[in-house]
Amino acid sequence: MQLQHPAQLILWYFVAYFVVTVIGILHTIYNIYVKHLGSMKDGPGMGEAYEHTKPWHALYNLCIFPLCAWLYFSHLANPTWQDALITSLIWGTTTLIIDLIGWVLIKHPWSLSFKAFYIDYQPWISLIYFVIYLSPFIAYGFISFI
Repeated sequence: MQLQHPAQLILWYFVAYFVVTVIGILHTIYNIYVKHLGSMKDGPGMGEAYEHTKPWHALYNLCIFPLCAWLYFSHLANPTWQDALITSLIWGTTTLIIDLIGWVLIKHPWSLSFKAFYIDYQPWISLIYFVIYLSPFIAYGFISFI
């Protein structure tokens, strides 16, 4: 197995990750200013506005990551099941590492403890990771179907 167009693979991964993150942030802001739900400053944890977005997180990923995988595969002459597997492993594992570093280890106003991110965020975080690992196969199946 050989990785085809590695720059495109990384580009489309970061596009997906960025878009999903921005959608989540905008959803939280919407909940604060339009639905008048509590923010982080109003109580413990990430706040009521963020808590109400959690069930949507896997859906954001389910919409965005397969689309970006499809866009990546469109750069390949003849995408294969192996390309989907490599993409899945790289994207899913990269997400695990970035999330650990960016949301747990580096302290910032929205960072979470290990327990808050990996235990209290269940089942959503597991569903998100499952969707990200599955996304290249969804895109590959779509390409194969049409």
